[in-house]
Amino acid sequence: MGFSRKRRASGQGREAGAQPRANLYDEVTRKIISELEAGRFPWVQPWDASAASGPGLPRNALTGRRYSGVNVLLLWGAAIEGGHASQHWLTFRQALEAGGNVRKGEKGTTVVYADRFIPEAEKARAVESGEDARAIPFLKKFTVFNVAQCEGLRPGLATDPAPLPEREIIPHAEALIEATGADIRIGGDKAFYAPSGDYIQVPPQPAFRDQINYYRTVFHELSHHSGARHRLNRDLSGRFGSKPYAREELCAEISAAFICAALGIVPTVRHADYVGSWLEVLREDNRAIFRAASQASKAADYILAFGEGDEGRIAA
Repeated sequence: MGFSRKRRASGQGREAGAQPRANLYDEVTRKIISELEAGRFPWVQPWDASAASGPGLPRNALTGRRYSGVNVLLLWGAAIEGGHASQHWLTFRQALEAGGNVRKGEKGTTVVYADRFIPEAEKARAVESGEDARAIPFLKKFTVFNVAQCEGLRPGLATDPAPLPEREIIPHAEALIEATGADIRIGGDKAFYAPSGDYIQVPPQPAFRDQINYYRTVFHELSHHSGARHRLNRDLSGRFGSKPYAREELCAEISAAFICAALGIVPTVRHADYVGSWLEVLREDNRAIFRAASQASKAADYILAFGEGDEGRIAA
């Protein structure tokens, strides 16, 4: 089948405490659902007309590490809600380490960290039975603050890149697309990835009202392309209207937004007509948005890696 065009997270620092997994999964999922129900898209809204910040992936201001997965969506949402002009974040403790502090009265943003551990009782059971010990997944939450919510930070701590003019963005996007080596066929009036033939088809650029939409569309289809069995091996077997299809479309939608942001291109909603199916998936599974955002980060990283050092220059 084809996927039609119609259609990073480490909160480093002070731990707010491990929470019952269902509670945190539910909390984050409810937030994403409420945004979608209100007609807002967490992977697009930071660059609404009223947003103060420009395109970019959120980073930890002290370590320079990018947040990933669902944390990108949470921090993008917090950036526009707070009108912050930066994509850099710190924990309360890190603000002190950076020579400053969080301003009194500022409200932090929750990010999450997923991991696994093996309880002592499970280790003992495994020794007695000779079986492998089963790891238990857990979810922690941390509180971070935008650098705009801090004061007294040492100079040069968090420098956001200047937005690139479109005449520089487009050649850079073209170079990344070429570097992937994907079989991209230009023609027709539809955009899709065909898993059976492992190729992408998109209409010619003149068919797009805005030229930049050609690149947004190609990155969406490249995200599907990354999921092939010999690449990132996602489930691409779903037929139009099915749950697997909706999950893959959600992954590609978010991945394309991550890629555009890393390249300095403003993400847009390419598939608003799929909101109903996405909401259905999220309401049935409180881990679906975590899974989709995690897969989207992996897909974006896979594609951006073809740009070698260029992506770091733009997104740093």
